[in-house]
Amino acid sequence: QVQLVESGGGLVQAGGSLRLSCAASGIIFAINTHDWYRQAPGKQRELVAAISDSGRTDYAASVKDRFTISRDTSKKTMYLQMNSLKPEDTGVYYCAFLGVIPGPRDYWGRGTQVTVSS
Repeated sequence: QVQLVESGGGLVQAGGSLRLSCAASGIIFAINTHDWYRQAPGKQRELVAAISDSGRTDYAASVKDRFTISRDTSKKTMYLQMNSLKPEDTGVYYCAFLGVIPGPRDYWGRGTQVTVSS
C-alpha cells in the first residue's frame, strides 16, 4: 500500500515563499504523473501543477512563473516551490501520484494547509 504525506504548509505573508514536499512510502515501480492540487474554501479542487513520467511540466495559468514542480524519483518525493504567493493561493494543497505501478492505481495525500495573508 502506497501512502503519501505532504509537508511544508503554513502561514505566510503575501509575496513570500513556501516549499511543499510530498513523500511516498510503499512499493512503486513507476508513476504516470505527479500532481499537485489545491482546494480553496468554497471552491472545487483544482490542478495546480503536474509533471509527467517524461519530465514534462504543466501549470495552471494562475501559478505559472511563480510555482515550480519537481521530483526526486530515487527518494519517491515530489516538491512544489511556491514564490510570490498571493492571498488567492490560500487553500489545502494535495499531492497525487496517478497511474502508479503496481496497479495502475492513484494515490492521494491528506493535504497541507497553505494560508497567505494580505
